[in-house]
Amino acid sequence: MKNKHLTLSDRNDIQIGIEQLKTFSAIAAKLGKDPSTISKEVRRNRVVKENSVTSNCEACPLLKKAPYVCNACPKKRINCGYQKQFYYAKRAQLDYEAKLSESRTGVALNKEEFYRMDEIVSSAIQKGQHLNHIIASNELSVSRASIYRYLEKGYLSSKPIDFPRVVKFRKRRTRNLQPIPKTAKEGRSYEDFQRFLTEKGISYWLEMDTVTGRIGGKVLLTFNLSFCNFIFARLLDNKTANEVAKHLYVIKNDLHQKEIDFCELFPVILTDNGGEFARVDDIEMDVRGESKLFFCDPNRSDQKGRIEKNHTLIRDILPKGTSFDNLTQEDINLVCSHINSVKRASFNGNQLMNSLH
Repeated sequence: MKNKHLTLSDRNDIQIGIEQLKTFSAIAAKLGKDPSTISKEVRRNRVVKENSVTSNCEACPLLKKAPYVCNACPKKRINCGYQKQFYYAKRAQLDYEAKLSESRTGVALNKEEFYRMDEIVSSAIQKGQHLNHIIASNELSVSRASIYRYLEKGYLSSKPIDFPRVVKFRKRRTRNLQPIPKTAKEGRSYEDFQRFLTEKGISYWLEMDTVTGRIGGKVLLTFNLSFCNFIFARLLDNKTANEVAKHLYVIKNDLHQKEIDFCELFPVILTDNGGEFARVDDIEMDVRGESKLFFCDPNRSDQKGRIEKNHTLIRDILPKGTSFDNLTQEDINLVCSHINSVKRASFNGNQLMNSLH
């Protein structure tokens, strides 16, 4: 059936419809879908936003009925005492694409072929035969790598202990930090960044990066204002996309309490290609709008040279290899205060703080 699955455009219409207080029936009629499809889509892709100033872990009673999210709630900007749940079209689309990709990575054999392969391989391995010999002599239509993968996932009757060479090999270290999906980077290149500034007439932006301590330990999430080189930072427990998203939410929430929108204060963000910045929607989205995130070209740290320069000043205080594990946010605030107080040639020998007045 054509257009059986929801598209990004459909999901955008769902989010907009919810925010305009339209019913699921009205949204479904516009998209040519069943209302139950819209209901399942929203409930399946709700994103929980925990309120940092309340210990109440309960969901709002209003979320038990349609539209099941807080997108159009008049209290979404204030502390209502409950967890907030939102539907974000772009986030839902990315999750859908990830699940679709995962569902297509399975065993490339039908049921009969797989059981035949398993019987041949497992029996021969028990007899001590080499895997290459087993594949060649039985004309199996699978590679050695595929068999090892099936073994690791537990698909075969044989176990790793039955493969002498597998037992000898140390498991290869895998990257815990997943790269940013290519789809998330579309329209966010450095060239797109320059074009966006020109088209919107924006003359400043927020540069964002991380500074690592010991491997596997705490890291700094750093921010630099392009027009004045003012730097501030958050101390993260680890270098992950979840940590970055969590601390950005805290920053945005703190601003909300002061009736300030993060997206209006920082309309454009420039960062590198680190996997810790993979949660694009959580970085961009605010309650009443969104910032625009862009990525530098690979291996071009000079494209955000302002924050890189401030990183060298951080390293003067916290040399490379220094553990951040025993530091507090107050310590990091003090480090940034010292850096912002340095007299610089770019400010004619003045301190940054004096140049801002």
